Amino acid sequence: MRKNRSLAAWREGHTTIGGWLSIGNGYTAELMAGLGFDWLCVDMQHGLIDYQDLLAMLPAISTTDTTPIVRVPWNEASIIMKVLDAGAYGVIVPMVNNRADAERAVAACRYPPDGIRSFGPLRAGIYGGRGYGGQANSELACIPMVETAEALENLDEIVSTPGVDGILIGPSDLALALGLPPVGDTDAAPHAEAVKRILACCRKHGVAAGIFTGSAAYTRRYIDMGFQFISLGTDNGFLARAAIQDLKSVREALPEREQTGY
Repeated sequence: MRKNRSLAAWREGHTTIGGWLSIGNGYTAELMAGLGFDWLCVDMQHGLIDYQDLLAMLPAISTTDTTPIVRVPWNEASIIMKVLDAGAYGVIVPMVNNRADAERAVAACRYPPDGIRSFGPLRAGIYGGRGYGGQANSELACIPMVETAEALENLDEIVSTPGVDGILIGPSDLALALGLPPVGDTDAAPHAEAVKRILACCRKHGVAAGIFTGSAAYTRRYIDMGFQFISLGTDNGFLARAAIQDLKSVREALPEREQTGY
């Protein structure tokens, strides 16, 4: 079976840098995959992406060594199994609040006797290659998200759940849970303390710690802290930022009377 390079890196204590795909398009997925990210997450929760989009995006990513990960809309077994059958090598599960939620996510990611995943890997068997059925349980990453007040209360039991490979912090929802504005890249003390607490718990249990960011500055900060998988940003964010910068630079070259546009 094809090795999960990102999961292997986490298990060896290395840091990986990923990107987020919110645009439902195979071309943009292939473009992002070719840039050198260690992993890419196809966002089916908040991104403008449905299952048919996913069927074009995963093959596009597979033209590279980038690990394909999918954030599912909810902790629901049928969609988890379906994205795995399509070739996802990791599943990010939002709003995991307790051990029972974490166990449910793990079970959906694993074939019996380790879980309840039904066998029928279709495209996953093509992408994963020979031996997929026997090795998938150890190569596919199950990644619950910690982002609620309840999850913080039950942090240790979530992180220590057998079969959890990583924990991803949803920083904006975590901010809401702490009574703060939903800003992910924030210096607010309660948020910073919660992030440190989650990281420490992951280290305690030997689970990879991850976090979403929207800037290089915060990505570097979390690398220095010891996070093992960090999202540098989103496809739509990169597009907007580059367009804003270039548009500003050329408008400034126009005569003052024409700088506002029409």
